Amino acid sequence: MTCQQRAEYLAQTYSDAILRLSYTYLKNTSDAQDICQSVFVKLLTQPQEFESVEHERAYILRMAANACKDLLKSPWRKRTCGLEACGDLPAPQAEEGSVLSAVNELPAHYRSVIYLYYYEGYSAGEIGTILGIPRATVHTRLARGREKLRGILGGADDEQTV
Repeated sequence: MTCQQRAEYLAQTYSDAILRLSYTYLKNTSDAQDICQSVFVKLLTQPQEFESVEHERAYILRMAANACKDLLKSPWRKRTCGLEACGDLPAPQAEEGSVLSAVNELPAHYRSVIYLYYYEGYSAGEIGTILGIPRATVHTRLARGREKLRGILGGADDEQTV
């Protein structure tokens, strides 16, 4: 069976079952379609031999259920909400002299790290993954960004008097 024939067979045989199962877990059509696609990609890139059609069906549905569970417990999903839930919220306006306006004055590489750490609640490791930089660099930028914020906000002087 060619790859094209295998893909058509899988889609015709299992797409409805995978979509229905995924939708029952996720309550979102788009996410269910994403899971269906990822299951098919795994099946096509990592072919398996099955004892019977029942065994194949059970394997594919278990794969879909596990993919749904992984998506539901992902940290990203816990921090996000649908666009319809956030559509009416206005963007935050930085008042003159506020911490947010001071953060916006920082250079971009400090601003992004400070924002992700304090406003979005990501850890240094997660920020490193998001920005594609080492975790140590994230810690360095956080420390330097805090120093610059102290200067902008008029905090403790950098010079020590003797």
